[in-house]
Formats: sequence, C-alpha cells, structure tokens
Amino acid sequence: MRKRYLFAAMAAAMFAFSSCEGFLDRKPDTLLTQDQTFGDPVLVKSVLANFYGRITFGQRIDNGDEWAMLDEVITYDNNDSEFNVDRNKWRPYDYTLVHDLNQFLQGIQDSKAVDEETKIAYIGEVRYIRAWLYFCMGRGLGGVPIVGDQIFNYTPGMDITTLQVPRSTEEELYDYVISECREAAKLLTKSTNKNSARANYWVAKALEARAAITAASLATYNTTAAHPQLRTTGGEVGIPASRAKDYYETALAASKDIIENGPYKLMKASDNTPKAYADNFYKAVCQKDGNTEVIWCRDYVSPGQTHGFTTNNLPKSIEQDTGSDRLSVLLNLVEAFEPINATEDQKGTSVPFEVGTPSNPKFFENTTDLFMERDPRLMGSIIVPGATFDSKVIELQAGQLRKEGGAWTELTADRNSHDSEGRLITANNGPFGGNQREINRTGFYIRKYLDATPSAGTIGRGSEMWNVYFRIAEAYLIAAEASWELSRNDGDTEALKYINEVRSRAGIQPLNTIDHKKIMHEYEVEFAFEGHRWWNLKRWMEASNIWTGEQTVRSSQRLGLWPYRVVAPGDANDGKWVFIEKNMQDLGLWRRPLKLTDAQYYSEIDNGWINNNPKLVKNPYQ
Repeated sequence: MRKRYLFAAMAAAMFAFSSCEGFLDRKPDTLLTQDQTFGDPVLVKSVLANFYGRITFGQRIDNGDEWAMLDEVITYDNNDSEFNVDRNKWRPYDYTLVHDLNQFLQGIQDSKAVDEETKIAYIGEVRYIRAWLYFCMGRGLGGVPIVGDQIFNYTPGMDITTLQVPRSTEEELYDYVISECREAAKLLTKSTNKNSARANYWVAKALEARAAITAASLATYNTTAAHPQLRTTGGEVGIPASRAKDYYETALAASKDIIENGPYKLMKASDNTPKAYADNFYKAVCQKDGNTEVIWCRDYVSPGQTHGFTTNNLPKSIEQDTGSDRLSVLLNLVEAFEPINATEDQKGTSVPFEVGTPSNPKFFENTTDLFMERDPRLMGSIIVPGATFDSKVIELQAGQLRKEGGAWTELTADRNSHDSEGRLITANNGPFGGNQREINRTGFYIRKYLDATPSAGTIGRGSEMWNVYFRIAEAYLIAAEASWELSRNDGDTEALKYINEVRSRAGIQPLNTIDHKKIMHEYEVEFAFEGHRWWNLKRWMEASNIWTGEQTVRSSQRLGLWPYRVVAPGDANDGKWVFIEKNMQDLGLWRRPLKLTDAQYYSEIDNGWINNNPKLVKNPYQ
C-alpha cells in the first residue's frame, strides 16, 4: 500500500507560482494519498511550492529584530544579553522536510500526470532544495546525518535502530551539498524565471560556490592552533586543511561560470553622481522590475503573501501604521563605508567620521554633508540624517548644541519638543536614549528592504519586498576571495579584477592591493542586512576577534552618531549642525559590549535529538 502523503494545501498558498492561481481557488484537502497527489499536475506543482515556503532559514526579512544580535542594528528595546549571538538562533534541523522531499522524488518518478521534461525539472528543483536544506543545517551544526534518497517511516514494533543515522563529518556534509548542486544543475534550465523565485542552473551553481567557499574557509581558518577546542574526534566538526585548495578551486570555478556565462549582470548607475550610484545600488537589491543582479530570492506577492518589514521600520515621521521605528542602524556599520576619495590606506577599511568633540565640535551646513562623500552604497543601504525616502525628508535631530558662557552644552528633550523661541529640540524621529518606544536610537535608519510601494507600510497590506538569497555580486566576491586564497598574492590580478568590478558598480576607487581584511570589508558593506554577516564571520572565525566584549575595543561597542542643531545667536556657526558620538551602553540601552567566544561558532546538538538518535555526538563546548 502506498504511504499517505500529508499535504496542507493552504500552506502551499504561502508561495504561489504565477500559474497556480487556479489551484488556490480550489477547496483544500488536508490529507492526500500519493496517487492523488502525483496524479494531478496542479497538486504536484503546489507541493513543490510548499517546499519553497519551508526553506526560509537564517536571518529573515519578516523577523528583522533578529538582526540586532550582530553589529548592524539595534532595536529600540533594551537588551541585557551577555552574548550578542545565540548559538542556536538559526539552527534548522528538519528531517521531516528531508522525508517529504525524498518522498516527492520517489513519487514523481512514476507520475503519469507530469510530462518527462517537467518531471526532470521538478526533480532538479527538489534536489536543489534538499541541498540548500543540508547546507543551512550544516553551516551551523557541522556534520549532520545524511540519508540520501532513503525514506524512513516508523511502524510500531520495528527495530528503531534502523532509523538512527550517525552524523556525517563536516567535510562529508560539504562534499554532499556540492555534489547535489552539480547533479541538480544538470537537470535545471539556464533560463531565468519570474522574480528569481525558483531554482535554476545558476541558483545551483551559486550554492555550490557558497558551500565550497565556506568549506574552504573552515579548512583554512578553523585550525587546531587558533581554535584547539573546535574539533570532534570523529570529524563532525573540523575540516582537514589539506582540502582547502580543492574547495577554493571549486568555489572559483562555480563563481566564474555564473559571471562569464550566466544571464545576471551588475547593474550600472545612470550617471556618475553619488546619488545615482546610491539609487542604483538600492535598485540592484530591492527593485524587482528590470533587476539583473538577483539570482534567487524568497518572493512575496500581495494579497496574502506579504510581510511587515516596512511597517516595522519606517521612520516615525512617515509611518503608515502602528509599530514603526523598530530598528536603528549602528555607527559601526555606517563608518565601514569608506570615503569615495579614500587614501590608499583607507581603501577597504572602516574609517571613523571626523566630527570633533562636544567641547570642540566640527560644524556642517547640512546633516547630509558628512555622508555624501562616502561609498554610495551607504546611502543606498541606510537613511542618514536629512536623507529622503519615498521623496520625504527624514528629519533626525537629537537636540540642540547651545553656546552658553562661551562653552558648548547639549540640550535634549522628548520627541517633538521645542524651546521657548519655538526652535525644535528633539525631532519626532529622535534619536533619543530614554524610555520612549518606537523612536530611533542611533541616528540612522535602514533603507535597504524598505518598500516605497503605496500602503506597503500598513498592517492590512504589508510589503511585497523580496528576501534575497543570492546576487551576482556574491559570485564576484567569491571569485576574488578564492583567487586570492589560492595565490596569497596581494597583487593578484584576477582577484583584483573581480573585487573591483563590484567596487566600480558602487562608484568607489579600485583597490590596488588585496588581502583578507579587504575581502572581509567588501562583504560587509555590499551585503549589509542581507543575512551574510554572521555566516561570513563564522567561516573565517573572525567574530571572536571583532566582538571581544571589551569596553576599550571599538568594534565591540554599539555606537550611534547623533545630530544636533547649533543654537548660538551671534556666532558664525548658529543654525549649523554638529554630530556627537554616543555609546548605546552608556545610554543604558544595551548594557554589555558585543561579545562572542569560540563556544558560539557551532550550534548545540539538542538533547532531544540525541534521545531519539543516540548515534549523534555533541558539538564542542556543549
């Protein structure tokens, strides 16, 4: 007898393909046999759609608060966590989905309702989805049980040990993902699809490149000398250094295939002005129509398939519904965007802003002046004081800097407060460090992923903004990284060629030399808020070097930069602007610096999993 196939039709509606509208109007059945499912081409496609809806792992656009664990943003709420990254936060371990994917692969083989060409394409998509699932499990856990195409079903009285599979080694995990990506690519079309929502050949190659560069990095940087405890005796955690070269070569070949042969291209600005470069970068990530950079995403469509990112993160002054102003961007990220005319030693580095001190400030005519000469990706990713979104100026003013008795003093108050002369003290948007909610904390808002579509910021409609997984820029940076790692030559012409293509698209000067720190920097500014930061720092084992938890280490602090209006009648600087750096810890918003240790690089193997499968071994520091 065929097994019954559990299929929640309403769940499939979360992710509809363009040709599925008819199915979504049908009365749903909640439990179908395999014969029923694979005897109806619409049901088969809807099951596939359901799979796509179940693989949004890691940082997600529909849960922006999770980003506050890193050095990109904070929420307006206080937080007293000792460690900024919860080692188990992004820890999928979904063998129910593995079972369902394998059952689909078995059932589709015998289906008479699906033609052979479509059947091959579906098999390619499902094998890709399975590879993505294993990659997302393995990047946090290390080696996990690999069951291949087997379908495990429990029946009362059976020998339970037949269902217990030991963990693979971490090396085997990445080899399996890479192999499955290659096999899936053979079955997938090289054509693009609507909004890049489904896997094709290039999506499989993008995952192959990312998996290979991850494995190569772990083999290179998770060494026994630097991290002696991050190993298990069976290799479930830890990749031999001897495999690094092979993995880097794989990453380079896969990324070059995408760059040289794929349909995706870096988008070019309309002119050479900083504003044009900034707007072009925002469009390269956020605009669906005419986009040539996005390779794969989790798409959203109204009605019924939207999210609240825009509702939650619009500035208070332009909110469309309740619950706005949740996230504030940290100065740590803002100052990572280097000057457009950077000196040679500033290229590829974070450069603090020159703003003087509260007692000896530097004055600016406009709040945007400080930021206009930075890498335009800053203005494409972040709303700085005085910038616009949806054609509306975003006013940020923490207070007044007043000259009294020849000395400068700060004056702050509640939002929308004014002095006796009617001059604004603190803006509706803030920034502000007190107990008020839904107010900016740092002086900066997210622009990337905000949706200017009418009503996208309302609870009733929500936003259709996609959640991007892969962009062509990543292929360029992987190619640059892999090439440099293989040569370890700071003048590597191939590595420089690839990284400078991305920098040229951004409107900044090319690098003349390249090294590990410059590669790390380029990933940080290119992929801010896109879910790369933690996984990149993990594979390089750099998070513990950056987030030390020490009060004196700048990279460990959660910093803001507050704009103040100068009130000094008779002074030449009256009416101008100054900026004062603020530490969120000093304001009582976040009580400890960012901290990470080796113990957090790998998630825990849950005790419940071990109870069900005693063949699992625990991870280091567990």
